Amino acid sequence: MLTTYSFTRYLAAKKSVDDRALNQHVWRCLTRTLAPGTPAAPLRVLEIGAGIGTMVERLVERGVLHHTVYTAIDADPETILESRRRLPAWMLTHGFSTLEQTPTRQGFRRGEDVIVVETEAIDLQRFVTGNRGRSAWDLLIAHAVLDELDIPTALTSLMALLRPGGLLYATIAFDGATILQPEIDPTLDMQIEMLYHQSMDQRRIAGQPAGDSRSGRHLFGHLRTAGVELLDAGSSDWVIFAGPEGYPDDEAYFLHFIVHTIGNALRGHPQLDPCQFAQWIAERHTQIEQDSLVYIAHQLDFLGRVRGEVSHL
Repeated sequence: MLTTYSFTRYLAAKKSVDDRALNQHVWRCLTRTLAPGTPAAPLRVLEIGAGIGTMVERLVERGVLHHTVYTAIDADPETILESRRRLPAWMLTHGFSTLEQTPTRQGFRRGEDVIVVETEAIDLQRFVTGNRGRSAWDLLIAHAVLDELDIPTALTSLMALLRPGGLLYATIAFDGATILQPEIDPTLDMQIEMLYHQSMDQRRIAGQPAGDSRSGRHLFGHLRTAGVELLDAGSSDWVIFAGPEGYPDDEAYFLHFIVHTIGNALRGHPQLDPCQFAQWIAERHTQIEQDSLVYIAHQLDFLGRVRGEVSHL
């Protein structure tokens, strides 16, 4: 069983999980609705919580980005450094040549397409404050991140960064179901799931609420309040199981990381016997090593459009 875990490796392992999970109906709505950029007026994309850059890779791989300036921010400097390291080689294998490389800006060309990726390790609130009044972006992407924020406050700030008519693509918003099979002890399994979700409901970052365990369903109301016209929504569940060749790609590591995360979230919880809980965690790791663990998490994707003029904060 692993004793140390790498968050950047987890994010890389998560890419194939997300590829399967992203709702294809919502994705197609995005690609139909998003106006392509031109050399004179490139598409301007902002991604918050961008991690190691797997979303920009996905958008390029699926032919969504052509003439684009893509701004990717994340509060974690390590993940931003990894995104800067991995993107040039990835773009090269997909037929792009390098135009420019600076510590914060990377440019690439393939045929007539020019894609510039700007990265910054910065806290979201600092970024919002520094860009107040710009309303510059055509598309804002929040991939697997809104359920870790105080959504009503975050949406109010973020929508002011979009131009009137700009799009919000919010994906993998957790929505209240963590399923691990096979059962170990049905009563204990249910208690751990309940307490794990409760830890999300009680989570605070810098003293402020940070999402909740039913963020997905709550987004319908939050988007309406924030003045966002909902264009499409659908489920984006993670479903991971071992096939004849075991778990795909590096998804066994992804599962180990999830179990480790549950262990960290509930370690020392007064309602759990520490020995029994430690044994439960160890057994889940063993199930992964034996290719027997099935993991399902219920999540939702959303595509919305800012209505009319956006008031600046």
